[in-house]
Amino acid sequence: MRVGIFFGGPSREREVSYAGGRTALIHIDKALFEPVMIFVDGLGNFIKIQDAFLYQESIRSFYPEQTDARFRVYSESLVTDNLDEHIARIGERIQPQEFARHFDIAFLAMHGPDCEDGAIQGLLEWYKIPYTGPGLMGSAVGINKILQNELIALVNGQIKKTATISRSAWESADKAEFFDALQEKLGLPIVVKAPHQGSSIGVAIVRENDFGRFLAAMNQCFFRQEIQADAWKSLSEEEKIASIQQITDLDTGIGFPVVIEETGKVMSHPAELLNELNQSGQTVNITSVHAEDEVLFEEFIQGQEFSCGVVQDEDGNAVALPPTEIYNVTSFDFKSKYQSNTTRKRIPVDADLEHNRLIQQNVAGVFSRLGMNVCARIDGFLTSARDSEPGRVLLHDPNTIPGMSPSSLIFKQMAEIGLNVTQSITYFIRQSLKERIRTGKDTVRLRQLLTDLDDRMAFRRAHGLPEEVIEVNSADGETAWQEAKARFGKLAADGAVKPAVRLHDGQQEQLLPLNLLFKDTLADVLEAAGKPVHPLIAETRERARTITERYGY
Repeated sequence: MRVGIFFGGPSREREVSYAGGRTALIHIDKALFEPVMIFVDGLGNFIKIQDAFLYQESIRSFYPEQTDARFRVYSESLVTDNLDEHIARIGERIQPQEFARHFDIAFLAMHGPDCEDGAIQGLLEWYKIPYTGPGLMGSAVGINKILQNELIALVNGQIKKTATISRSAWESADKAEFFDALQEKLGLPIVVKAPHQGSSIGVAIVRENDFGRFLAAMNQCFFRQEIQADAWKSLSEEEKIASIQQITDLDTGIGFPVVIEETGKVMSHPAELLNELNQSGQTVNITSVHAEDEVLFEEFIQGQEFSCGVVQDEDGNAVALPPTEIYNVTSFDFKSKYQSNTTRKRIPVDADLEHNRLIQQNVAGVFSRLGMNVCARIDGFLTSARDSEPGRVLLHDPNTIPGMSPSSLIFKQMAEIGLNVTQSITYFIRQSLKERIRTGKDTVRLRQLLTDLDDRMAFRRAHGLPEEVIEVNSADGETAWQEAKARFGKLAADGAVKPAVRLHDGQQEQLLPLNLLFKDTLADVLEAAGKPVHPLIAETRERARTITERYGY
């Protein structure tokens, strides 16, 4: 089966997706699937990319070809007359009506608006191309944080204080009075969110009664920035360039193109904005052309933060995976959660069995009632028990295309039920085929694809695979451990052997259970080795038995 792996995309999470696409390529089962890499640029062009461009540091390292040494830009800053040349340098542009010539199913590893909201899913359905992940309804709900809060409350009855304001209402409001009213309603701290972003982009916490900090949070979530004339004039040329380069960054900046609010002038390239600011001499306000039109406010929840994946068994029933607790988070922004070495994770949540079960029950219920299928990851908080009430589960932010790095939470949780990254990807593809068949579109062809895949999987199960054991000694340190993990992943993806890892710790040796291979460090493995299986994980493995029997070794 030819699998078109879609990665990149136009959203602010494209760099996360770029890394995820590589993960899918590296770990997809080469004995079952033929991967076809489809890079999607910031303008929405579909490019069958050459392998040489898959392993760069960043998208901007290879595309577009940078024409101004002072700035690193994305394709939105291109002069469109030269677009074909930029595309031809890295691969072949293909049109949606040509998709079926290149692949049989689209594996979506893209995130955020246009990628996770039903837009790309609708395009693929129009051209009768099956795709991975939830369908149109679940995707549309999964991207809208305002709607999510309302629907989740209808499903599980949770009570969470929220408020919203539109851009036009904000512009005409008495901002100080509005801040006071928010504090009266929500208390402090206040969580401020751009409602259609992911990866903690466009999230700010206002912890104190600080009006200046509140204004900064609002600008952040509206993707707006004020550049004061006096401050600009005081910068050196190098500092000006660095300041504008920061605006191009999609995780912490507002991204290009931008519009100057005072004049309505659109700037596509950082050099244009630099020249404009140098010539203007006035304070200007710039806004991303892809700015949010609403901001969501939520009460700050004091509790244990968790993230819990959900998959489906052979009958389509939701099975919540063991939840991961995320702790020691210094803040709630992109860099803290995804680029920090201080944030820690553990499975399951450090709470009693009943509260872990309660998390799973809530997550599975929301997954089913919000029209999701195949796989999603739902985040939330477990609040502490008080004298007047037990601990509560408060959910938010379903992710319908979870992150796809080898260390992503969804893969760690799948490992707890006995599936490695390669087997998990096979699950995503096969279960997605089943769900697309249920829509009643092109069912004869999709059933044949499913039958062909099942025949290949059944043949391999019937004949078995020889085991290959990777030996690793704890005395050899972290590098040897990481090399062993990489070797395991490669063997699993080749599909010719059943890999296993045997750890020698100086006193004994043992074949490691799969979940220990997904620990971040060797020290974590040594600490966990030999400990009994948590009751929640044992229960979850039993509920997921039909999944692991089909996709596991």
